[in-house]
Amino acid sequence: MEYGILSIIPPIITIILAITTGQVVVSLFLGIVFCNLIITDWNLISSLNQSLNGIIDVFGESWATKTLIFVFLIGGIMTLIQVSGGVQGFVDYLTKKKRIIKSRRGTMLLAYFIGIVVFIESSITILLAGTITRDLADKYKVSREKLAYICDSTSAPICGLIPLNGWGATILGVLSAQVAAGVVDINPVTILIKSIPYQIYSYITILTVLYFILSGNDFGPMKKAEDRAMKDGKVLADDARPVIGEEAIHLPVKKGIKPSMWHMILPILVLVIMVPTGLYITGNGNMTQGSGSTALFWAIFVVTIFTGIYYIGKGIMNLKEYMDYFYKGIGGMIPVSSILIFAFAIGNSINTLGTGRYLANLLNGASINPAFTGVIVFILAGIMAFATGTSFGTFAIMIPIALQTAVVLNGNIYLAVGAAISGGIMGDHCSPISDTTIMSSMATASDHIHHVKTQIPYALLNAGISSIIFIILGYLA
Repeated sequence: MEYGILSIIPPIITIILAITTGQVVVSLFLGIVFCNLIITDWNLISSLNQSLNGIIDVFGESWATKTLIFVFLIGGIMTLIQVSGGVQGFVDYLTKKKRIIKSRRGTMLLAYFIGIVVFIESSITILLAGTITRDLADKYKVSREKLAYICDSTSAPICGLIPLNGWGATILGVLSAQVAAGVVDINPVTILIKSIPYQIYSYITILTVLYFILSGNDFGPMKKAEDRAMKDGKVLADDARPVIGEEAIHLPVKKGIKPSMWHMILPILVLVIMVPTGLYITGNGNMTQGSGSTALFWAIFVVTIFTGIYYIGKGIMNLKEYMDYFYKGIGGMIPVSSILIFAFAIGNSINTLGTGRYLANLLNGASINPAFTGVIVFILAGIMAFATGTSFGTFAIMIPIALQTAVVLNGNIYLAVGAAISGGIMGDHCSPISDTTIMSSMATASDHIHHVKTQIPYALLNAGISSIIFIILGYLA
């Protein structure tokens, strides 16, 4: 069935509820129920049954289950790294021994640098930047909201600009289908590479993050959060509900253990090496064809085994202690994993409603000036990703439409594809039901809604600048 304009109401209600109430899981569940009310022709009993089944069905999708296991296991690893003295050793090395990091600005620049350099996968980028710098940020009174913004803003944009990862594999797959269908007669890799200069939102986002780090000229809710941290020493608001339990991130170093940064660096190094290795293996020798979820799944299992052998072999802890701390860390991940489960479930429900297809059809049926193709594709893709919480799903729908529209209007196909990718990243960047937004809250132990509220004004600013540039490029193309 075609549900038309009704298909955009559930995601809008869900997002409004999440932002106004701060109860993400409850809002997501109500959103799922509302989706199914429409699908079942307003039958409450059937919609409730379908909603509950939809939540259970999440575990039938391998990529979703792998992501959830990754979150649980990374929680265990994060706790072990703290107890082993890895985090404390790293902080001491940077602030006392070498005095490399001496200020708030230095801490934020470190998070920014990690986000730029580690482009193998958006979740890993966020995780490393947040985990490595969170204690430093607390020490130098950087608000958790600001740290989450930095981690979030240097993950997807970088992965899109340097697509030697699962992002590249996804986009190439979509482009290859269009080439196979005869829409264009250009190598998909060529299209992807030539679209990179037109991923305007990513460039603007990366530059503005650096500007706000160096200048400190924050505005809106972010300024309030930063003022609170600097003046009152509160990195979290009084009403904050971090998505990771404090018991999982503020454990003391195990008695008798001398803190060492290597207790953290070596497990992280194994993780960083294993992700591209997994992409290479699953892609049969081609990283751009690999499975991102499988690579992450393999990587975290290898790290779990490595950490156990390393810590037990070095006498940092015995097997029982290792497992006790590991389970404690897993327990701390229950809030964020709950959000992810419901986010995946509402994503499936929204897909059934055809929200993305409805928004895409608005472009298909429109008569537009070729010069405005880029900005319209960008804005529509942004709305779609914000409403659905997925950039990959947006790419799958919007890239073919952008490509076909550009061909029909004799426009710049590289600009159109770059605009679709930019829009997908923009909407995903600030959507409260996006997995990367949720991961950013997790990695920095932030209140998820506080992260969303403080980040949205920056994302909208970047979107406005990007829209102007797309219009200019449209006339120049």
